[in-house]
Amino acid sequence: QVQLVESGGGLVQPGGSLRLSCAASVNIYPFNAMAWFRQAPGKEREFVATVLRTGSSTYYADSVKGRFTISRDNAKNMVYLQMNNLKSEETAIYYCAAANGAIWPYSSEYEYNYWGQGTQVTVSS
Repeated sequence: QVQLVESGGGLVQPGGSLRLSCAASVNIYPFNAMAWFRQAPGKEREFVATVLRTGSSTYYADSVKGRFTISRDNAKNMVYLQMNNLKSEETAIYYCAAANGAIWPYSSEYEYNYWGQGTQVTVSS
């Protein structure tokens, strides 16, 4: 059974940074895409970033390009999201997700087979 457990969320001031982690209970190498999504209060879940199997290819939502960095460590079965210069509107629950066969642009939540429970990120002064 695949389990994804997110951690690293919390309260941060606007302009601050957080690093989210996602620990998988299985070998993540078979998943061709590992991603982060987020869902703000009253809004639909949205794509944030994805990293492909070898870690060499990454894709980001336009709103986070240049500020967020996604990475994966297949040896440790971990996925990370480094978030810099956070904005108040990025307050949301952040979810880790794994896909067996996502295709470009890898941003549809329907392509992801497994999901974590989420970690709360609150950006507020």
